[in-house]
Amino acid sequence: MSTATPDTKREAPATPTTTVGKAADYLDQRTSIGLAVKEFARKVFPDHWSFMLGEIALFSFVVLIASGFFLTMFFEPSMALETYEGEHPANMHGQLMSVAFASTLDMSFEVRGGLLMRQIHHWSALIFMASIVVHMMRVFFTGAFRKPREINWIVGLILMILGLAAGFTGYSLPDDVLSGNGLRITDGVVKSIPVVGSFMSYMIFGGEFPGHHIVPRLFTLHIFVIPGILLALIALHLFLMVLQKHTQYPGGGRTDKNVVGYPAMPVYVAKMTGNFFIVAGVLALMGATMSINNVWNYGPYDPSPVTAGAQPDWYMLFLEGSLRLMPGPGWEWVIGGFTLSMNVLIPAVVVPGILFTFLFVYPFLEARVTKDDEEHHVLDRPRNKPVRTGLGVAFLTAFIILALAGSNDLIATHFALSINGITWVFRVLIFVGPVFAYYITKRICLGLQRKDRELVLHGHESGRIVRFANGEYIEVHTPLDEQERWLRVNYEAPAPLEIAPKTDARGVKRKGYASDKRWQGLSRFFYEDRVAPVSPAEVEAAHSHGEHDQLNGSERQAVEAGAGTTSREH
Repeated sequence: MSTATPDTKREAPATPTTTVGKAADYLDQRTSIGLAVKEFARKVFPDHWSFMLGEIALFSFVVLIASGFFLTMFFEPSMALETYEGEHPANMHGQLMSVAFASTLDMSFEVRGGLLMRQIHHWSALIFMASIVVHMMRVFFTGAFRKPREINWIVGLILMILGLAAGFTGYSLPDDVLSGNGLRITDGVVKSIPVVGSFMSYMIFGGEFPGHHIVPRLFTLHIFVIPGILLALIALHLFLMVLQKHTQYPGGGRTDKNVVGYPAMPVYVAKMTGNFFIVAGVLALMGATMSINNVWNYGPYDPSPVTAGAQPDWYMLFLEGSLRLMPGPGWEWVIGGFTLSMNVLIPAVVVPGILFTFLFVYPFLEARVTKDDEEHHVLDRPRNKPVRTGLGVAFLTAFIILALAGSNDLIATHFALSINGITWVFRVLIFVGPVFAYYITKRICLGLQRKDRELVLHGHESGRIVRFANGEYIEVHTPLDEQERWLRVNYEAPAPLEIAPKTDARGVKRKGYASDKRWQGLSRFFYEDRVAPVSPAEVEAAHSHGEHDQLNGSERQAVEAGAGTTSREH
């Protein structure tokens, strides 16, 4: 008998034949990038439409960078004055204006594709901010900010603030009436800061408003500083998302130990590519068909014209509304020779400060009142966190009220109403509306949780009434399948914190009791009203009704035959 000795030498890898293959092989041999690509290609991402919101923000930013690069080549950030000699638009011919405003007109009417790029850029900025806000709302309501994603939540908030800054600096560059009014308001807000406000205004504007330096400085911030920080933070945001694995919605088989979805290559990358072209196409279509920020209708900046309809972009409307709602008389105080303009400081500094402070500290606050130190990769259903959902809706309600208040002049002119009456209505609503929204939202969430308990214990109402032989009528319920049941019972309902007694065994007052008492009170606010998930024992007890158990197959036929009659409930 003969034996063959197996060849222990490994076969040499096939040599690439295509140009792309050769380039990839060249890089892999020198950087080992193939390992990283292989690891990323195997990364699993869950599938849900709401995860596309963050992608819309990312792809809008890509369009912003591309269109902004084009605009940068034609815009001149100078506040030097010149007489406009351009043929278009006719109403601007012969007017004295800044070079920045004149270059904006030239870009719109003389540069081929310039107006299209301007409008694509502006619409991209609006969609960028809208998608960030909606994305952050999704993260907040589903609890995606919990451990280990607190840092990524903070990164996202900083991205949103930088988006506001990028929008404001870009909006102010054309030096038209609207942008000039916005800068004038900014100057007033800065000067309202106690002690240092006047000095800060001189530093920002290079002298008394408007000066000759603000447009070049905003231009530097808009095209270099802010985009650079945004790019770095977006890279960090994506890195943390991949490192910590993606969150997923609750459902059967989904736990904090796994991710149920599709691999990055080829499924998720193909979806992202398609989503990018959809976003870019929609933005191009909006830029081509929907006119926005036609600065020639307003003219170069002049502090004298003030008309109804002078408003910033939507994401700055809450600041505008806050300023409009604040009463003026009696809110300027002189203390120690310094004037405190509380009618500007409170709405423009204090109110936004409260909003963003709440957003920054909330993940740590919620973790503290539950003493939760576990990692969470499965998202919450908003109904299962009534207080968090109520607070989110309350702050969203306040934002909407302030945004509408920023349009009080348009509401008055369009509906022939008194602007003073509208202002007073919004002044009342800003205090009453969020509280009412919180209470209603919390009660709805608790009601939905109780409905879930009923469904788990008794099933869906089938609308079919069955009569037993003894004359008793019951409705046959359809039991939930395993996926439905898992969705409704797989959540946590923390109880309020329990603390040690005020005094120890020797009657000595315990150190730290006052702090513990405050945290316990806050914990009761969050979790005193709660609906615990159904336990297996409760399910078993609910299904132990003898002949009242679910009827199916031959049993149902026998009962109906014995009863001699059935009826259907509509």
